[in-house]
Amino acid sequence: MHDLSLTKASSEERANVIATLVLAFAGDPVERWLYPEPGHYLESFPTFLDAFGGRAFDEGTVWRSGDFGAVAMWLPPGAEQDGQAIVDLLAASVPRHKHEDMYLALEQMDEAHPRFPHWYLPWLGVDPSVQGQGLGSRLLRHCLRFVDETKQPAYLETPNPRTIPFYERHGFEVTGATQAGRCPPITFMSRRASAKAS
Repeated sequence: MHDLSLTKASSEERANVIATLVLAFAGDPVERWLYPEPGHYLESFPTFLDAFGGRAFDEGTVWRSGDFGAVAMWLPPGAEQDGQAIVDLLAASVPRHKHEDMYLALEQMDEAHPRFPHWYLPWLGVDPSVQGQGLGSRLLRHCLRFVDETKQPAYLETPNPRTIPFYERHGFEVTGATQAGRCPPITFMSRRASAKAS
């Protein structure tokens, strides 16, 4: 029986949160385009996860289910990622022949990212062993209650087209997508301030 309680994750639980996301994104089109070989994925993707969303631990805005079956990293309004660190990490870990398309996708992501105050969801993932049981929806609804209390909009990018209907059910709308050569598309989605999650 899985622990379905929902709570904030502490910095001491960072490794467990990252481990869940590594499992959750193991079949993701974009992440596996970046790191197609299993060993390379397991070696490099955890560091990328942390670089892209780890600031959420500093902000105290990482949530998890009781047994880490589902986790979510959020960045509150005003919290910024270290863009140069992300680019440097990808440049060092992704095969060089993919760099042109990768940089184009990153540029398009940056251009589309809202410049007004908003909550940003870099990562939400569910351990494949418990996917399909509604745990991701429970966690997202839980997080969106906190977001709605601030009366700020929310924004995310999803690299997996199968997750688009999932986010739409929670009030997100598609606002665009990357088109970057051989890199699979990354979809941009936003949610209006204080919209009600279904």
